[in-house]
Amino acid sequence: MKSGEAIAIVGQGIAGTLLGLELEKQGAAFHVFGPGPAASASAVAAGIINPITGRRLAPAWRIAELLPLARATYRGLETRLGVPLWREMRVRRWFRDERERRIFAERRESGELLPWLGAVEADGFWTEGAGHVDVPALLAAARQRWRERGCLTERAIDPRELRQCHGLVILGTGAGLAASAVFAGVPWRLVGGELLTVAVPGLDENVILNRGTWVLPLGKGLAEVGATYEPGAAEARPTAAGRTRLEADARTLLGRPFEVRDHRAGLRLTLPDQRPAVGRSALDQGWGVLAGLGSKGVSLAPWLARQWWNHLSEGVPFDPAVDVSRFAAAPNISRIT
Repeated sequence: MKSGEAIAIVGQGIAGTLLGLELEKQGAAFHVFGPGPAASASAVAAGIINPITGRRLAPAWRIAELLPLARATYRGLETRLGVPLWREMRVRRWFRDERERRIFAERRESGELLPWLGAVEADGFWTEGAGHVDVPALLAAARQRWRERGCLTERAIDPRELRQCHGLVILGTGAGLAASAVFAGVPWRLVGGELLTVAVPGLDENVILNRGTWVLPLGKGLAEVGATYEPGAAEARPTAAGRTRLEADARTLLGRPFEVRDHRAGLRLTLPDQRPAVGRSALDQGWGVLAGLGSKGVSLAPWLARQWWNHLSEGVPFDPAVDVSRFAAAPNISRIT
């Protein structure tokens, strides 16, 4: 990359936005291309960082490293962008069955949950140190900022056209990458997800409710309920089945009346090893990627954006666990579950 040459970022979801903000912070020239987050997985991103996750009730991958960086990044962006973005949260988790209860007992005994484990109750436990990022506010503020500064093109564009006039084009297009020839060897997977916005009074705005499905208070009597997980989905489309399931889970979690105000769907790009992809194409070093963040975009994006800057400024290699080149070295990776 030549000094002063603008880096093209394709996509303005959470990945492209955090990358652009990191480059802006470092004084690097960049330009963002894309129609906006409405077409991305970020349109249904909850913005939750939960240190203890999943059916295995395990610490989230590298959470001890990712959480402090994410907290510092979003708090710093609040000052830069002039909008509130970060909320400290607690999570009230209920066991779904006896299997989860046994797994939790084993995790607790091992001590691996201690940094984040709060009160333990007969039917579940509390997680401390969680967080919530207001993703729509973040994307809108960055978009307005770049619009005013002339470093945003608000339309869909063929990345191949950009490669003809940019030394480096970094793809953060989410679902659109599944059809990219540049990274065709990467076993991208599409996962659909749906969520509801509901009106419900009386929730503690600093507590996320979780029993597989989660309820995230938004304030002003609103909350989000999500999210379904639909591997192999071909399109982002709200479904009657998805709404029925989420409403049933919301009734269990809330134990009070609520009114559905909105029902949205999106597509997430994931990978078989459940890790994101960052780095350069083996076919052409002028192509880069930052994608596959799955449901943990707000925790991963600051770390991945920093990796790109360290690579560009000092030639630091990408972390092998997330470097997109790992797939070229492991052609059978698609069989990993």
